[in-house]
Amino acid sequence: MTIKQSLIDELEVLIQFPLDSTQAGIKIHHEARDGLKQAAQSLFDKGLISQEDGGYLTDLGYEAAEHLQHAMRIMSS
Repeated sequence: MTIKQSLIDELEVLIQFPLDSTQAGIKIHHEARDGLKQAAQSLFDKGLISQEDGGYLTDLGYEAAEHLQHAMRIMSS
C-alpha cells in the first residue's frame, strides 16, 4: 500500500490545527503550494474543516486531528 501525495498534503494541513482551543483556526494563503490548497479544499469537502481555505476544525475534523497527532507522537518516538 502506498500513500498518495494528496493524502500526505491533507495530513500536513490537518496537523497544523491546534487542539488546545476550538477558537483557533488556520488559513491556507493563496501563495501556498497547490497541493496544500487542494488538500484544504478536500478536507472542506469531507466535512473536516469549516472553510475551503482552512477556518476551524469541525467535530469530525477535531477527532481526526486528535488521532493524527497521537499517531505522530507514536511514530516520532
